[in-house]
Amino acid sequence: MDKVWKINWVLFGVAMGIMVAIMMSLTGCNTYYLHDIHEDEPREPKPHYVYVPGDPVANDVWVERFEQPEPFDGIDIVWVLDKSCSMWDDEEEVLSGIDTMMNALPAGGAWRLNMISIDPQQSVTEAQFPLIPGDNAGDAWNMYQNIPNSRLEQGFLAIHDYMEYNTYAQTWMRDDAALLVVFVSDEEEQSHNFFPLADDFIDWYTRQRPNVYLASIVHDTPGPSYAADCRYSVIDYGERYLNATDLLGGVVIDICTSDWSTGVNEASTNIQPYERWELFYVPLDTTIVVFVDGVLFNDWMYNPTDNAVEFTTLPPGGSHVEIAYAY
Repeated sequence: MDKVWKINWVLFGVAMGIMVAIMMSLTGCNTYYLHDIHEDEPREPKPHYVYVPGDPVANDVWVERFEQPEPFDGIDIVWVLDKSCSMWDDEEEVLSGIDTMMNALPAGGAWRLNMISIDPQQSVTEAQFPLIPGDNAGDAWNMYQNIPNSRLEQGFLAIHDYMEYNTYAQTWMRDDAALLVVFVSDEEEQSHNFFPLADDFIDWYTRQRPNVYLASIVHDTPGPSYAADCRYSVIDYGERYLNATDLLGGVVIDICTSDWSTGVNEASTNIQPYERWELFYVPLDTTIVVFVDGVLFNDWMYNPTDNAVEFTTLPPGGSHVEIAYAY
């Protein structure tokens, strides 16, 4: 006899809440089933049902989920950098973040990484050869030094004009590669005249490549802040960057933090198909079940040393993967 566990779904990576399991008796064969996926309001807890194998003991059930990225042959990465006067004290974090990303990307991968000004009047004329596998932190520093100081802080328009009108950009950017843009600024995005809403920017951005990704390193909490190590006003909240990044499920990093490495690593790995998934809790033996697009998926093994599910066959690109277990 199996047991049905009724749990409240909490989107993994957005809200780590404990789901309460409610046991209900059920007759029938050994079938695993997951249903009632709510995409309309992903931040709201929703009723969710999952059959979990094992003894009918009162253990909590946890469900983790992710979208498997589409595979691609290469990726073009553009860091859109605010080099206004207020950003001088963030130089070390910027260079450290770029170095972290270069080290996190596949050493033999077909990636290219460039930096441009957040000022569209400058980005449209910039002509630096991108960083490629084998380049190092010194090469990144030289590139950063060649970016002029910013006057306008219009990240959306800067990447738009760079891709649409900069003839040099068209020599190194590839139409068939994936695209990741990383915005870095301590002020709000100001391209309102060209992109009234973040949705307008996303509408243009998602038409550039089949696979596009976003990350933003900004003030992620409404101001003002009077903290000694990170003062900012109410108008510096990066709301438009946050909205755009959220629409694509991208990574947001608080610019006030002294270490961006965790978020940058996440942004780097989110663009690559998952070969393994580290679990949040340690599961009870034999309770793990994996679903791909709602169908039971058996091509995986559990690595207890790393507390990770490792896929022996990768779930298809674009698929919805769920891992459920009692703990």
